[in-house]
Amino acid sequence: MQTENRLFDDLARMANGAINTLSGVREEIESRLRERVERWLAEMDMVPREEFEAIKELAQKARAEQEDLTAKVAALEQKLSAMSAGAVGPEAARRPRKAAAKPAARAATEPKSGPATRRRTTKAKPAD
Repeated sequence: MQTENRLFDDLARMANGAINTLSGVREEIESRLRERVERWLAEMDMVPREEFEAIKELAQKARAEQEDLTAKVAALEQKLSAMSAGAVGPEAARRPRKAAAKPAARAATEPKSGPATRRRTTKAKPAD
């Protein structure tokens, strides 16, 4: 009877040793597989999940700001077109026209052209 117990004890020890060995092999395989996957992802220029989420959030904020600015530009364009369409209204009558005042002002300030003006300009030049 003792021999049978001893045989079972030896078998149990061997099985336990085999399980421990297989457990170590499994851990080694997992670590090597993880290293290969990480190396492969690094070669593929993959980013970690945290970086992806941060960039995704920034992109969503930028998109929302762009949509707000687009809406503001559309409102300003509409306001500008309404103002230009209403330029013939009472506000336009109160504003002086600058285009009509320019020719009269220019005529008063410009020197008269003629022989007297030409002589002055030629006398002002130094002789060569």
